[in-house]
Amino acid sequence: MEVGLINWDAPWLVPWRVLGEGVSRRLVDGQAQPEALNQAALGLDGFPVRFVAQSELPSGVAYEQHVFDTGCIPTREGLHDFFNALAWLQFPFTKKRLNQLHVAQLAQTGIQPVRGPARDSLTLFDEDAAVLQAPDALWDALAAKDWQALFGSLRPLWQEARLLLFGHALLEKLAQPRKAITAHVYRAPTLCQSLAELDAWLAQDLTSEKLATKPFAHLPVLGVPRWWPANEDPQFYADSGVFRLPRT
Repeated sequence: MEVGLINWDAPWLVPWRVLGEGVSRRLVDGQAQPEALNQAALGLDGFPVRFVAQSELPSGVAYEQHVFDTGCIPTREGLHDFFNALAWLQFPFTKKRLNQLHVAQLAQTGIQPVRGPARDSLTLFDEDAAVLQAPDALWDALAAKDWQALFGSLRPLWQEARLLLFGHALLEKLAQPRKAITAHVYRAPTLCQSLAELDAWLAQDLTSEKLATKPFAHLPVLGVPRWWPANEDPQFYADSGVFRLPRT
């Protein structure tokens, strides 16, 4: 799917629209993706990195190490790297922290065929995380996969919650929405009101030790109230292949 075909009216893209729609217009007009992204970054004070063409990544050098060493993000054309770049633009401190943690893991273990628990969770967060600010009852039902409570009796509590999709692979998949698309949800405090406050909190809260515990809950994104018309019907949640019961 091309960047110009993104549906910016999708509820999950509301926090990304101001930055993302402007960049996508430049791309549709023929501007190279790194150039369009760097232009968007000009209005951000102290933005820590620069976007460059994928060809600037030296052969044999790990992507995360190159970003850490140079402050340059190799960027390919297409949705995956487009949403990754938007995450850098919107959450620069969180993305920088994730990069630091990735490089620290590489220094400890090198590039291995099988990632350890910390590096595996780092990748999950970077690619597929969503951040939820919500009342305790809502979080507890989500963590327990109590779908009947989460989307039934507790449904009104979603008006007090904010779910922000962070992972760039998650956003890429939702360019063509499917019921089974699931986020790894990380809990944040409700005291973070602005995206800048949330960015600062995440950058401080994320550690390899915490991520190694897999502190995620699983949420089929299209189940979020008001995010998908079909979920107004309670039968939407009866699909056990998507809204799975917890393991016993």
